[in-house]
Amino acid sequence: MTKSKTVIFFGSGPVAAKSLDFISSHFEIEAVITKPVPAHHKTAAPVETLARKLNLPIFFASSKVELDDVVERNSFTSDLGILIDYGVIVSQTVIDAFEFGIVNSHFSLLPQWRGADPITFSILSGQNETGVSLMLIEPTLDTGKLIAVEKIAIDPQDTTPTLTEKLIDLSNKMLVRYVPGHLDGTIMPIEQTNADQATYSRKLSKSDGLIDWDKTAQQIECQIRAYQGWPNSRTQINGVDIIVTKAHISTTGQSPMDIRCHDGLYICIDQLIAPSGKTMDAKSFINGYRITSSK
Repeated sequence: MTKSKTVIFFGSGPVAAKSLDFISSHFEIEAVITKPVPAHHKTAAPVETLARKLNLPIFFASSKVELDDVVERNSFTSDLGILIDYGVIVSQTVIDAFEFGIVNSHFSLLPQWRGADPITFSILSGQNETGVSLMLIEPTLDTGKLIAVEKIAIDPQDTTPTLTEKLIDLSNKMLVRYVPGHLDGTIMPIEQTNADQATYSRKLSKSDGLIDWDKTAQQIECQIRAYQGWPNSRTQINGVDIIVTKAHISTTGQSPMDIRCHDGLYICIDQLIAPSGKTMDAKSFINGYRITSSK
């Protein structure tokens, strides 16, 4: 028997907000559960702002204990939860509160890149494809059964922000396509294959962004695209701190902005953010800061 499309939505970050905006047009949202913003923030988080705009009931939980309490204290009637970009561990107690579990849209080809930052690590590792895995969550990290998996190519020019937008679009389409089948039993979740070969991403820190010129040119070019937005790829040119936002690989170096890497190839910096905060091309930076040699 086909169940109601009424769902509880779990999410906190900007990806969650974009997903909620789409999902609200295709599913009836009984409630939104999100993390509260820190006290020093002057504005609400994107999910909270959107939920209020859509007149959806909002509940806050920033930890597993708080989430247990929210679910225990409220008589939610939904058979299904949808979780995207939430950042809170979900207990088995909460999972069991939903007859059909909680579907997580994870932006990788599981068991590849389990963990907190799969999009960044798919670019960082130099792979040529990724995708979205619709998974029934378990208390353990991204180990749940799969409802559906779809692939997309990673363009050689993709950055984490551009690839994220592509994956949000794919995720939205998959939720509409596959969740009804999960609810009516025509799609049976399956175990992840090759789980013993799982790879793991992690949360990045600012220190990760410092470019190590002892790496290969390919590794550094991937880092520049992967770290765009956060933590950014930082280096010094003639003692001037910059953030590199776009670069390409060359066999020769002809400019002060062409830096020789460990493998003998060059990273040619095409675009950067100067200490002033202004984004500029390499030529403008050379002229404006009187750069005469790299690094």
